[in-house]
Amino acid sequence: MTIKVGDKIPAVRLMYMSDKGPASITTGELFARKRVAVFGLPGAYSPVCSAQHLPGFVAKARALKAKKIDSIVCVSVNDPFVMDAWGKDHKVGKDVLMLADHKGELTRAIGLQEDFSNFGLGERSKRYSMMVDDGKVTALNLEDSVFACGISSAESLVAQA
Repeated sequence: MTIKVGDKIPAVRLMYMSDKGPASITTGELFARKRVAVFGLPGAYSPVCSAQHLPGFVAKARALKAKKIDSIVCVSVNDPFVMDAWGKDHKVGKDVLMLADHKGELTRAIGLQEDFSNFGLGERSKRYSMMVDDGKVTALNLEDSVFACGISSAESLVAQA
C-alpha cells in the first residue's frame, strides 16, 4: 500500500557516510520533532536524477530552510558510498543529507518501490517528494513517470511548505 498524507513514516534504518565511515540513522531519529523535506529517486547518477532532481533541491535549499524546514533529505536505493560520492559531485555540502536505503526497506515500507530491471537497475524507488512533520507525511508528490520530476520538484515543496 502506498503511503499517503496523514500516515506516519515506518521505522527503518538508513545509511549515510559520516566522517568516520558508513553510519546509520533510524527514521525515528531523522523525523522526530522536525520538519523534513524528503525526495526519493530511482538512482544516483541516473540521468533525470543527476540533471534535474538533485540539483533542484540543492538550488532551492535556502528557500526550503526559510520555510522552517529543519533538513532536506535525498533517499535512494543505493549504498552509502555511492550516495556520498554523488552528493560530493553535486556539491550538496550540508544542505542535503544523502541517505542510502541500501536494502530498499523504506521504499518498500512506504509502497513506492518499482522494478526498473528494464533499465538494469532492479527494484528501486519511484520518484517522489514529501514533507514530513514529526514523522507524519503532510504533503506527498508522486511522479507518474521516472523521466519526470516536475511534480516532485523542490519548487513544489517550497510552495507546499
